[in-house]
Amino acid sequence: MRPTATPLLVATLLTATALSACGSGSGSSPDTVKISFKQSTDNSIRVMDTYLGQMKKEFEKANPGKKVQLVPIKAPDSEYYTKLQQMLRSPKTAPDLVYEDTFLINSDITSGYLKPLDAYLDKWPDWNQFVDTAKSAAKAQDGKTYGVPDGTDTRGLWFDKGVFQKAGLPADWQPKSWDDVLSAARTIKRKVPGVTPLNVYTGKPAGEAATMQGFEMLLYGTGDGKTDPLYDTAAKKWVAGSQAFKDALTFVETVYKEKLGPDVSDALDPNFGTTVRGELLPKGKLGINLDGSWLPQDWQKGAGHEWPEWSQKLGLAYMPTQHGQAPGKVSMSGGWTWAIPSKAGNPDLAFKFVETMQTKANAQKWYIANSGIAVRKDVASDPAYVQAQPGIKFFTDLVASTHYRPAYPAYPKVSTAVQEAMEGVTTGDSSVDKAASGYDEELKTATDGQVVRK
Repeated sequence: MRPTATPLLVATLLTATALSACGSGSGSSPDTVKISFKQSTDNSIRVMDTYLGQMKKEFEKANPGKKVQLVPIKAPDSEYYTKLQQMLRSPKTAPDLVYEDTFLINSDITSGYLKPLDAYLDKWPDWNQFVDTAKSAAKAQDGKTYGVPDGTDTRGLWFDKGVFQKAGLPADWQPKSWDDVLSAARTIKRKVPGVTPLNVYTGKPAGEAATMQGFEMLLYGTGDGKTDPLYDTAAKKWVAGSQAFKDALTFVETVYKEKLGPDVSDALDPNFGTTVRGELLPKGKLGINLDGSWLPQDWQKGAGHEWPEWSQKLGLAYMPTQHGQAPGKVSMSGGWTWAIPSKAGNPDLAFKFVETMQTKANAQKWYIANSGIAVRKDVASDPAYVQAQPGIKFFTDLVASTHYRPAYPAYPKVSTAVQEAMEGVTTGDSSVDKAASGYDEELKTATDGQVVRK
């Protein structure tokens, strides 16, 4: 899970692509529901395509005369968001149902791109099965709900047991501080040549993956676990480049300055996440990976990078707080939602499709297929879900220690400013102080000066 500034020329090309992708507009047929979703840039990964194909068949069988048209957007995360927003601006290109990352949904709500769903949700009995935290992820400041979540996620440390054995590190490794993580990476660098010791996503090309899997997993581990280090909820202002912010940047700087991470050119490749999942981890070329709970979706039977022995080859550890202070561990959670564009031609049919996807049985299929964490209470308590895949219990247990991004309209711009600061210290073009100062300036612009210094 996972926006970046896009040059004008690219944006123009994306607009053209989006326009052609959606044909003559969502309202062209009252009997066809158009569904837009993010398609993996890895041609061998078709988890979402397969699932939606199954839902299409089920929906069309249950609703004679109605058709489902799937409109995939094949792009890295940052480009997906740009393409999607271009499509949402016109009734000629807006689909009837879209896949929205929770980090972007409030920005799209504020822009008037999405339709409130309360009238549908009030009449839908299954809505009572969704946990409150998941519901709040798609709720706007106006109190209305604009999306139905299809799961959540958590993050932690994946490590290669074979690499650890060669490095003389324990198979049950569990670092207690940032220094422990860096120490293990330094040991791998010294003792296991040809292996990337530690991956921390960074920079603008990685988009939200850099902010959330990388920076925020550090930033939210700097304090007491109770105070939000990115947004001051009492003051209703964003926190400027604090010492905690600089400490998180220093960790990133250390990883790349000491060459504990991937080559900078690789780290700044927008498709590097695909390389990590599809090549580096399965081939034993990466020691430690700070990443999300969804990775096994690429390794399941029938997936593009089938790797049945992954649970024997890889270990899992929670990300520790900076100095091991309480609560001792940290995670970030996000997730995706299904939303109906305000310019959709067939909103009623779109929500009917959501109801099909979100029966208990179909939701459970999806959680397992995409290595997601259940947001339906009836699924979360089902032993068949808990036992479906190695790692599900580990990542589900992290929900108790997790944090959610500040879900406000300015967040996407704040995230981009974080990525720019990370990229500066990754390439060595900026010192930590210079990058933090640059972030402060970007933050003032992104939030119309709603900034507090701590």
